[in-house]
Amino acid sequence: MPAALDDFCGSVFWNASYLARPDADLPVCFQQTVLVWVPLGFFWILAPWQLLPMCKSRTKKSSVTKLYIIKQVLAALLMLTAVAELALAFVEDTEQNPLPAVLYTNPSLYIATWLLVLLIHDARRFCLCRDSGVLFCFWVLSLLCGILPFQSLLRRALQEPISNVPRFVLFFIFYGLQFLLFLVSGYSDIAPETKEIAKKNPEVTASFLSSITFEWYTSIVFKGYRKPLEVEDVWELKDKDKTQAIYTAFEKNMKTAVRKAQAELEKRKRKKRRRESDHENSMSKAQSQDVLVLEEKQPKKKKKKGNKEDASPRKDFPRGWLVKTLCKTFWQNLLLSVAFKLVHDGLVFVSPQLLKLLIAFVSDEESFVWQGYLYAILLFLTALIQSLCLQQYFSLCFQLGTNVRASLIAAIYKKALTMSSTTRKESTVGETVNLMSADAQRFMDMTNFVHQLWSSPLQIILSIVFLWGELGPSVLAGIAVMVLLIPINGFLVAKAKTIQVKNMKNKDERMKMMSEILNGIKILKLFAWEPSFEKRVNEIRGRELKNLVNFSYLQSISIFVFTCAPFLVSLASFAVYVLVDENNILDAQKAFTAISLFNVLRFPMAMLPLVLSSLVQTNVSTARLERYLGGEDMDTSAIHHNPIAGSAVRFSEATFAWERDGNAVIRDITLDITPGSLVAVVGAVGSGKSSLVSALLGEMENIKGHINIQGSLAYVPQQAWIQNATLKDNILFGSELDEARYQQVIKACALLPDLELLPAGDQTEIGEKGINLSGGQKQRVSLARAVYSNADIYVLDDPLSAVDSHVGKYLFEHVLGPKGLLQKKTRILVTHGISFLPQVDNIVVLVAGAVSEHGSYTTLLANRGAFAQFLNLYGSQEENASEENTAAVASAGDQEQGDEDEPCVEEGPEDVVTMTLKREASVRQRDFSRSFSKNSTNSLEKAQEEPPKKLKGQQLIEKETVETGKVKFSMYLRYLRAVGLWYSFWVAMGYVAQYVAFVGTNLWLSAWTDDAQHYLNQTYPVEQRDLRIGVFGALGVSQALFLLFATILSAHGAMRASRVMHQQLLSNILRVPMSFFDTTPTGRIVNRFAKDIFTIDETIPMSFRSWLSCFMAIISTLLMISLATPFFALVIIPLSIFYYFVLRFYVSTSRQLRRLDSVTRSPIYSHFGETVSGLSVIRAYGHQERFLQRNESTMDINQKTVYSWIISNRWLAIRLEFVGSLVVFFSALLAVISKGTLEGGIVGLSVSSALNVTQTLNWLVRTSSELETNIVAVERVHEYTKVKNEAPWVTEKRPPRGWPSKGEIQFVDYKVRYRPELELVLQGITCNIGSTEKVGVVGRTGAGKSSLTNCLFRVLEAAGGSIFIDEVDIATIGLHDLRQNLTIIPQDPVLFTGNLRMNLDPFDQYTDEEVWKALELAHLKTYVQALPEGLLHLVSEGGENLSVGQRQLVCLARALLRKAKILILDEATAAVDLETDHLIQTTIRSEFANCTVLTIAHRLHTIMDSNRVLVLQAGRIVEYDSPEELLKKQGVFSTMAKDAGITAMESTAL
Repeated sequence: MPAALDDFCGSVFWNASYLARPDADLPVCFQQTVLVWVPLGFFWILAPWQLLPMCKSRTKKSSVTKLYIIKQVLAALLMLTAVAELALAFVEDTEQNPLPAVLYTNPSLYIATWLLVLLIHDARRFCLCRDSGVLFCFWVLSLLCGILPFQSLLRRALQEPISNVPRFVLFFIFYGLQFLLFLVSGYSDIAPETKEIAKKNPEVTASFLSSITFEWYTSIVFKGYRKPLEVEDVWELKDKDKTQAIYTAFEKNMKTAVRKAQAELEKRKRKKRRRESDHENSMSKAQSQDVLVLEEKQPKKKKKKGNKEDASPRKDFPRGWLVKTLCKTFWQNLLLSVAFKLVHDGLVFVSPQLLKLLIAFVSDEESFVWQGYLYAILLFLTALIQSLCLQQYFSLCFQLGTNVRASLIAAIYKKALTMSSTTRKESTVGETVNLMSADAQRFMDMTNFVHQLWSSPLQIILSIVFLWGELGPSVLAGIAVMVLLIPINGFLVAKAKTIQVKNMKNKDERMKMMSEILNGIKILKLFAWEPSFEKRVNEIRGRELKNLVNFSYLQSISIFVFTCAPFLVSLASFAVYVLVDENNILDAQKAFTAISLFNVLRFPMAMLPLVLSSLVQTNVSTARLERYLGGEDMDTSAIHHNPIAGSAVRFSEATFAWERDGNAVIRDITLDITPGSLVAVVGAVGSGKSSLVSALLGEMENIKGHINIQGSLAYVPQQAWIQNATLKDNILFGSELDEARYQQVIKACALLPDLELLPAGDQTEIGEKGINLSGGQKQRVSLARAVYSNADIYVLDDPLSAVDSHVGKYLFEHVLGPKGLLQKKTRILVTHGISFLPQVDNIVVLVAGAVSEHGSYTTLLANRGAFAQFLNLYGSQEENASEENTAAVASAGDQEQGDEDEPCVEEGPEDVVTMTLKREASVRQRDFSRSFSKNSTNSLEKAQEEPPKKLKGQQLIEKETVETGKVKFSMYLRYLRAVGLWYSFWVAMGYVAQYVAFVGTNLWLSAWTDDAQHYLNQTYPVEQRDLRIGVFGALGVSQALFLLFATILSAHGAMRASRVMHQQLLSNILRVPMSFFDTTPTGRIVNRFAKDIFTIDETIPMSFRSWLSCFMAIISTLLMISLATPFFALVIIPLSIFYYFVLRFYVSTSRQLRRLDSVTRSPIYSHFGETVSGLSVIRAYGHQERFLQRNESTMDINQKTVYSWIISNRWLAIRLEFVGSLVVFFSALLAVISKGTLEGGIVGLSVSSALNVTQTLNWLVRTSSELETNIVAVERVHEYTKVKNEAPWVTEKRPPRGWPSKGEIQFVDYKVRYRPELELVLQGITCNIGSTEKVGVVGRTGAGKSSLTNCLFRVLEAAGGSIFIDEVDIATIGLHDLRQNLTIIPQDPVLFTGNLRMNLDPFDQYTDEEVWKALELAHLKTYVQALPEGLLHLVSEGGENLSVGQRQLVCLARALLRKAKILILDEATAAVDLETDHLIQTTIRSEFANCTVLTIAHRLHTIMDSNRVLVLQAGRIVEYDSPEELLKKQGVFSTMAKDAGITAMESTAL
């Protein structure tokens, strides 16, 4: 072969002696053949594929751009050079000296190649991305290969005159043109047509260079640096990454896979059946015994799979199809990433070998300089290619992760819309949302590392092979140490987990306590109970912190172990290596190659267990998802849609059950409903009325018969389903807006008055589950939705039960009845109300799921059947009820219903924060209307500043992430101060000492390895050897010990900081004035106590520690390199500047993207939860498609932020790894330059540290951005420790003992306002209330009645004037002195979790006898005695296990126990039942006879017997006299009395 090539070139092809000299060069023939043919071969193999778009594409070419023209011109010029070269050959070729063949073939090859290039440039115009990756790689290869002939020609030209000028010139022209083309192809070529697409997503049109370096992403990073990113700024997804595209592919594969799996399932079932039947048939006794034994063995196998299947007879489900489907859908991604990972893993092992060669080169005097440069360049190139491959691999993996998550979520969502009711019953809403959030997320996390399953073992095996080559069997010692450390770590992790679980309990308890305190803060303030509750919270906090410190100790031990690991491993290996055989001498090559290999090995060793455990978790998720997605779909075959004249709905012997094999709930119903009729369905509770509706909607399993429906359906469920959208959207429900009809519907559904109350009319955002609407309002909105949808058939499941009776009448008249909006439609009305029955066309009476009779009202009454009985039963009840309830109904009706939906919150394990978010929506609405009613201009402006039309979640986030920019340095200082400056100083010193020891260890190692040179041909002294091992060990251990010292100190310091910060926050929040709680939603405050305190407890100490150690590691590495080659210090400066800028840009962008991710993620889950709860409605209206699309678009928004975040990480990593590669390059280069002065050991040290620095650089960025994100918590907690406090609890001036003894109250020109910017509420009140007088305070809403109580308790401070109680000005004494001596029975009875006794007397001031006495007077004694725990009876959250009446009585008992001289009775608006009300009134009259009583009345009856009545109007006293006198005067009071139906006569009777 070489001989043939020699002939071909006309010169020697290969001669090794060319290289064995200082000015090495390659033979000309080698340059002309191999170096030309390698790039051409690469190009010709891959180029034809680039022409495919030309043949296949149906699209037309995109237009010509300047770049395109430049490329084509350059390619054409290249072709001319090739032609010229060929011409030259023909010219020079003469008879006497024939030219070698190579001079003909190469130009010809080149001509063909440039032609192909021209073609490819043209072909790429059919594609969106007009730049070809293959071409770019070809230019790079060609330039690299061209460098060698380039330098030989130059060197020859400099030594002697140029022999062949034209060839010489042509070569340089040719090389220059290629270089230009290479430069041009780095830019993205964007056609004018694709400009728009490129604006939405530049990735599509990015050039190859831009793609591999993620350069196209830079503009977002800049934007994110300049201003916080919004969702709109994030680029759109590529079409193939959109949820719809991914899901379509996934679904196609899923269907086939599930079908196969179901076939297998059938087989399994058949086998099982066959086995069972076989057993029963042929059995002698002995056999049956055997079989029993066998059967006992069998279940054991099954049990292993998780006792789920056995414990509950959960059905078998199609298995094993999910992973197959995912692989089938995403196989391209998987293959590509495998390729990248393989290249990367291969290159990982090249670096240590190059390092070995480099050390050999430095240690060897004879070696040529060019070798050193070559190694340095090769090190740089490997590092570069390695990082490019790794980033592409990561990018692919994370994309795979998001795509897998997207397809799973879409599949779950679609399944939820189509699943049958049986499958639906198997999982609660909470569980299904969990499938979406937790399980899909697990898959996402798993796919990021799935390749580690093969790559880790591969890396481990290769490392061991290479290490064996270096150190022989003594490697096993090191590996043994590594393997031993795994179980230790496992044990520590398990211990830490148990502590964590314990702590979660404490945390939950504390959060529950906090949210109660915040919800009942008013009571705490009025009763001056704050200290007691503060103490309770601090007790829980104490327990929490104790656990936290133990947890930190465990953590420090595990960090200690982890730090010791790399060092112990190398110590074990080297010590064993040296001790085994005295001929074994540790030299630099061995030691540093081994160390860099051990470093490589650490990563897969740490990863494998993680990946395996993650795999186990994913396995569980797989089973859950397979069960859910493989469940049965809804079967609507029993619902027919055939046109039958004269019938709208026809039931033909319809029998339906809720479950396939369950009992029939609806039996043999045959019914014909004519179009346009109003049919009422009545029956006792549980007679199957709602089931009939469900059957009609196709939600039930058909047993026999069918239902025929003609026309479209609209459905109003019993429990209204409201979406989290504006009120208008809820009514339109995806239809077009027709303004006239819309107004008509709203009017008919009695929604106009509600719209006036809502802050933004029909644009008001309605919270989740309709939280800010009352039950009646929800029901009316649900009805309006149905009416607006203009369907043919209306199915109404008892829509009138939730609304008050008079509203019910109105709705029936205007909407449902014979004269209503729907008079022409078919209406099926399930009802309990009897009053409407005479007006319906037809009544169907159900008894136990069958129709017992049907006909018109009069016929049924005449029949005297079930219907007549039903009427008698309900009729009598209804009349009694309506008499009692008219008073209560108005307020209670709406309230009851509002409470009804709440229990469903239990389903998902929701945290306190979500609960409070839900409350928050209503708080915000309340605030809004409150500030509105003050109708001052100020409040209006305020209202415009914070319009309620914002999603709750978003509202919160927008208010809270104000601190988007860079975090102030003062925050770090504040945290360190909380830790304690001495603590902080010593922790830092500990870390410094650790790294000093670290550098010491490495320098010692390098000195040790240099011994190999010093004792070259002598025996190595034993004591020297032992000294080396001993010091190495000591330094290493001291390094770990310093770290342990630092971590344990930091654990203490962190706990101190946590304690201090929580203590400050808590004590301040309890001392804040009431107005703060009115304007701040509780959710926000709870969040400070939950999330931010958690961050301060756990995340910040971790972040601080890892940041410190990363920082120190980088500093120490740079130090070691600078020690070896001092010039390196010069290189550090530009690199660190570049690094700093990249970091600054990245951190702000990344942080904002993380936020956007969490903001855009919650709508996915909430939309899903909403969909699941409203399934029947969505299906009834047939809106599945719309909801699917809505889900897809919600997901795409989240996907694009996640994708953007992934790319931002890659963008950063590529740039940092480039810095890392440069560090490697320069450390190697400088080592080569200063060859003569350096020992091999120190070079090995500097380069192997440099190889390790890249990872640490990456980590530093991560930890910096984490720390910066987390330190915000300190800022937010601090913000609430600085809120202005109310007046001090106790002042210098204490009131006299036994004050107030008389109980006289004087108001002197008293003025007050709620907040400084609002109007006065009380506008100068002057009056006296004598001792033991009973005074009633009346006035219309907003007259300032409640403000009066607030003033007495100084919840509001005076804006002018003063109040005297027994001659003491209340403004001069401490708040607690004042509040402990007044008593109030508040409007809404608030109870706290804890026992009953704590609720009455939190400070344990009274004896048990006194407490029992108070209970007796409050008529609770008998009830409490009947409880098993008596006074220690636990009250649940908000007192929910007591009735409203009992809660009110407990509040009365509180007042009785206090027995102060002044009692304020804020009358309950929520109508307590009349009985309780009566009890309270009589008790107050008897027990508080010798006290001053102020009653704030809402019902005039209660104050007709008071001594005097105070009438307020708009914050002024208009009348103040005895009730009799006031009734005689024709004033405000008498008109109010008339409205309430009280005449002068009655009042005297009282």
